[in-house]
Amino acid sequence: MQSENPIEESAVRLERLNALIADGIDPYPSASARTHKISRLLAEFEALVASQEPVTVAGRIRAVRGHGGAAFADLEDESGKIQLHLKSDVLGAAKFAFFENRVNLGDFLQITGAAFVTRRGEKSLEARDLTVLTKALAPLPDKWHGLTDVEIRYRKRYLDLIASPEVRGIFRKRSLIVQTIRDFFHREGFMEVETPILQPIAGGATARPFITHHNALDIDLYLRIAPELYLKRLVVGGFERVFEIARCFRNEGIDHAHNPEFTQIEFYQAYADYNDLMALTERLLPEIVGKVTGGNTQVTYAGKTVDFAAPYPRLSFRDALLEYGDFDIEKYPDRHSLAKAAAACGVAVEDKDDRGAIFDNLYKKFVRPRIVNPTFIIDQPVELSPLAKKKRGDQRYVERFQLVLAEGTELINAFSELNDPIDQRQRFEEQERLREKGDEEAQHMDEDYVEALSVGLPPTAGFGMGIDRLTAILTDSHNLKEVILFPTLRPLPPEADKKG
Repeated sequence: MQSENPIEESAVRLERLNALIADGIDPYPSASARTHKISRLLAEFEALVASQEPVTVAGRIRAVRGHGGAAFADLEDESGKIQLHLKSDVLGAAKFAFFENRVNLGDFLQITGAAFVTRRGEKSLEARDLTVLTKALAPLPDKWHGLTDVEIRYRKRYLDLIASPEVRGIFRKRSLIVQTIRDFFHREGFMEVETPILQPIAGGATARPFITHHNALDIDLYLRIAPELYLKRLVVGGFERVFEIARCFRNEGIDHAHNPEFTQIEFYQAYADYNDLMALTERLLPEIVGKVTGGNTQVTYAGKTVDFAAPYPRLSFRDALLEYGDFDIEKYPDRHSLAKAAAACGVAVEDKDDRGAIFDNLYKKFVRPRIVNPTFIIDQPVELSPLAKKKRGDQRYVERFQLVLAEGTELINAFSELNDPIDQRQRFEEQERLREKGDEEAQHMDEDYVEALSVGLPPTAGFGMGIDRLTAILTDSHNLKEVILFPTLRPLPPEADKKG
């Protein structure tokens, strides 16, 4: 039923399609609403064998075995696979010949038949009627497994999903992760909301935005880099617990850990601080991991065991650099001395780097790669956190944590929110100065947000977690493209695109 040559195979399929049309048969009809999912058929199999009640299923033909007056075929839908038994004396000579001469691997069929068990003990369906629902004109990717050009898998994800059940399994787990997050926050009394993706000011994170233009208003807009500032406006307005599963966009490089568009969960809780959010994190993550693993708190990632059982260690930013890099940031009170010491440790320092950028590069070099199990890195320097509240008792630091795990993955960023409008204005002004010096990732002044703070933001804590990164860890995937259905890719050259 399938040639070794894909071009020849496509020609044969087209001939069979034309033959169907010539015979007055619609090759793309609607399916019967009475079709069973294959998983339901299998769950009720013993009762169906006993009753011999006809049952109708629909799916894609994945394999055919046998010749002459009988054949076996595998029919697959989203829920499972069932073996079909097709016999000329049961199905009828005309329809059996139709199956042999008109059906290809990859075609969608609707089959009505009776359940039975073969001599080898395999659950099967004896076909009594069949209908072609969709004629596939291109052959299935039989040899897709082991393909060396993995980008083809990402460019033609539909083929990847057809050929690889394990890939479909990754995205089922991703869906389960998102559903568990929603269930958790609804149970905790949070309201799910939606905030603008098109924004007049790109704010809420330190990142370079995408810019677009709205023709009717004749204004430039930004794709959001984070929903943060809008979510906090809602807390000002009186919604005390809000969350959003948000698609965000950052005009950055693409690598195994970054995609220009990504999904995160952000939430804000009034009358809470970062200590409350650490406690919430220790409830949330074990629940998600348990759902994915079936009750276990441990997963294997990159050959190492990552244990999500709470509680998680807490290590201050300063102490983490002391422990892993033997570097004390408090010895260097100004930018010049800090830059000189960092360079001496092998950390690259550019002229445009402020103290915050240097702190971040030290942290990325010495701390992140050393942490395997979930660990809270708390109390970052104020220069790193333009939206976080200063630490009580030490104004050089802020009440912030990042959850780090799996040898360098930053999964969560959270902090006690800055709700002092005067302090917030000063920090925005500092960000504007950095922009004037050439830092394209520095944040813009947002006058409306400062005005919102002036109306009054109650003590609030906020949290952001990357869903792509969490899915990658829980599925042992080492490239975010593996857990994003349609990742951003470099366009193919025209000549390559024409060749498919």
